[in-house]
Amino acid sequence: MSELALKEGEKVAEIGSGGGYFALRFAAAVGPSGKVFCIDVNPNFLKFVEKSAKKAGLTNVQTVLSPQMYDTVLKGSIDLVFLRGVYHHLEDRSEYFRKVAVLLSPKGRVAVIDYRPEVHKAFGPPKGHGTAPQIMIAEMQSAGYEVLSKHEFLQTLSFIIFRVRK
Repeated sequence: MSELALKEGEKVAEIGSGGGYFALRFAAAVGPSGKVFCIDVNPNFLKFVEKSAKKAGLTNVQTVLSPQMYDTVLKGSIDLVFLRGVYHHLEDRSEYFRKVAVLLSPKGRVAVIDYRPEVHKAFGPPKGHGTAPQIMIAEMQSAGYEVLSKHEFLQTLSFIIFRVRK
């Protein structure tokens, strides 16, 4: 969380929010003047997130049932798009993130955490799940992004933050 440096009032969109582990933490970090959009294709996950947010007293979480993040929120307003373990599931990723770019605020970033397929552990995802960091970087560069920061502290995961190339 500290590497994302979220600030009060920011807007975050999490693609593939699942059960809301990160979304609830984002909601607390951006405070009541901020907003977190939880985007997922599974309505059961989104219902769980809604219940969890209500239980935690978080009123700044909005769930969105959609496979496409770029059809769901206002253009030019998102400060952080976050994906964890989702990148490798997306089709035509360069085109997808070209469309996402129009949603980002001028300071907007895209943070991607995904499994490194070359590091297979018995307790992790199925072999071959994930995206090699060099492929992720090449695809995002093709979509008009540049690497803002790259973090190596997650043993079996890549963690790269991108921004639209200036």
